[in-house]
Amino acid sequence: MSVFMDLNIIAASDKAKLQSTVETAAHLGYSTVAINYVVEGQEKKQHIPKPQPVAELFERFPIVQGKSRPIKVLNRLTVVATDTSHFRASNDYKNFDIVAVLPTTEKLFHAACMTYDVDIICIAATEKQPFHCKRSPINGAIERGVFFEISYTAAIRDSTMKKYTIANAINLMSVCKGKNVIVSSAAEAPLELRGPYDIANLGLVFGLSEGDAKAAVSTNCRSVVLHGETRATAFGIIHTIKRPQQSSDHPKDETPAAKKAKIEKL
Repeated sequence: MSVFMDLNIIAASDKAKLQSTVETAAHLGYSTVAINYVVEGQEKKQHIPKPQPVAELFERFPIVQGKSRPIKVLNRLTVVATDTSHFRASNDYKNFDIVAVLPTTEKLFHAACMTYDVDIICIAATEKQPFHCKRSPINGAIERGVFFEISYTAAIRDSTMKKYTIANAINLMSVCKGKNVIVSSAAEAPLELRGPYDIANLGLVFGLSEGDAKAAVSTNCRSVVLHGETRATAFGIIHTIKRPQQSSDHPKDETPAAKKAKIEKL
């Protein structure tokens, strides 16, 4: 049986509303969801919010429909980047299970694909993407294990946004051929959620094959979560390694003559 995930539930200030949205996701059959904290790229020094502890949101996690175990809730950060300074290696990112970026220019899209330490690159849904996806950066992202995300809620809210969402998705699929793609909701309310099989069918409209459409709400999402775990672990290792200090018995700049003299004394 497939494990379905929605990795984009928009964080709401209304705790009851957020709880209801997650409960609806569990009722629809999602085993894992991610609460998404979105940071708009307006200032160079952005304030990265601290996610509310999941244990404080739910006294008891809702049980996934058709299963005996409760839904798994993760925390996600999405940075809307309009400038190169908006995304940076930050110790604040370690508080999130998943890190995503929404690049708004071709230059930032290329940087996100090739260099940014992220798990997800978001594709615009509320407006026409101002650039075409190119094969080289997309292949670079796929090789690095980064996934592309298409969100469907905007298509539900407005017919114009629906056109943008489909056009941007097809633009992406023409290059990536359905590889490393996930489909999520970006839901702000329970009524905006759709069941995983409905989303798999929607994936066909976005240009995905039947198998890729199902993977976009299941196995590919699992790969995103694992990528996030690996990224967080690597971040910790990189920041705790210390360079070995030179021993006083072996000076760094010891000359060959000095080494020879030591040998002769032995």
